[in-house]
Amino acid sequence: MSFFKRLKEKITQSTDTVTEKFKEGLTKTRDNFANKVNDLVARYRKVDEEFFEELEEILIQADVGFNTVMELVDELKMEAKRRNIQDTSELQSVISEKLIEIYEGGEEGSQEINMQDGLTVILFVGVNGVGKTTTIGKLAHKFKSEGKKVLLAAGDTFRAGAIEQLEVWGERVGVDVIKQGEGSDPAAVMFDAIQAARARNVDVLLCDTAGRLQNKVNLMKELEKVKRVIEREIPGAPHEVLLVLDATTGQNALIQAKQFKEVTNVTGIVLTKLDGTAKGGIVLAIRNELNIPVKFVGLGEKMDDLQPFDAEKYVYGLFSEVIEKSEA
Repeated sequence: MSFFKRLKEKITQSTDTVTEKFKEGLTKTRDNFANKVNDLVARYRKVDEEFFEELEEILIQADVGFNTVMELVDELKMEAKRRNIQDTSELQSVISEKLIEIYEGGEEGSQEINMQDGLTVILFVGVNGVGKTTTIGKLAHKFKSEGKKVLLAAGDTFRAGAIEQLEVWGERVGVDVIKQGEGSDPAAVMFDAIQAARARNVDVLLCDTAGRLQNKVNLMKELEKVKRVIEREIPGAPHEVLLVLDATTGQNALIQAKQFKEVTNVTGIVLTKLDGTAKGGIVLAIRNELNIPVKFVGLGEKMDDLQPFDAEKYVYGLFSEVIEKSEA
């Protein structure tokens, strides 16, 4: 049974609506990437060097990342030789198979959120404008809908309006926000939030932080202080440090990820606005080049459109039309 057929069978057996969310959310990337691959397969009947050169260009345009593309194409060439694949249509499912392998081949970091038996502390980092506050609000909604007691900490005391923005989300999802005044010490906010979380028997504490990267030294000192206070109060915390990136910024998101990885121990990525970009290959570039798992992706504007990342559903979203046409 071909890879496409196995994936189709697995997806067909799935009863949740998440698969459709991935399919709809990746429409722009599918139109840009998968359709170009389809056209390439239609134009080249034979697997040759010219075919692979054009495939490289398509992958780079989808923001899969230069290094990742080179590795992927080399592997495809070896696989074509090993399986004696001559027809380009046979290679199409191998491309999908390799995309999943790239993502799932990373050694570091779990796909799942590191939930604790008691209080779980999740720290959010990322530059301004990437959708960090919205992400915190949507995750608060997700955890609350799972029956968990949630609290928010307004640690971005630097940006004007950041505290109020988090409060709006808190009201929207019915979750309290621990705050101090604008310009106050973020570490002091975290201390207050932890005390409140303990007193109220909270399950999940979601902590916002300032998003400036202009001065990495200041950012590093601030994040180190925040983490030090959290760890002093709760040994082993924060249990997750999630970096929020805007998928529509493409390679800039990869640069941001590298910069934040330098200043703090990022355990996972939240990739927002994946539905708004034609370059959804950035998911693979981040995983392959930084070895950090993408834990959540934004697939739309609705409250439940922030979904745990699933490599198989991601590839299905990219190649759904071809997969659905494949014989059962």
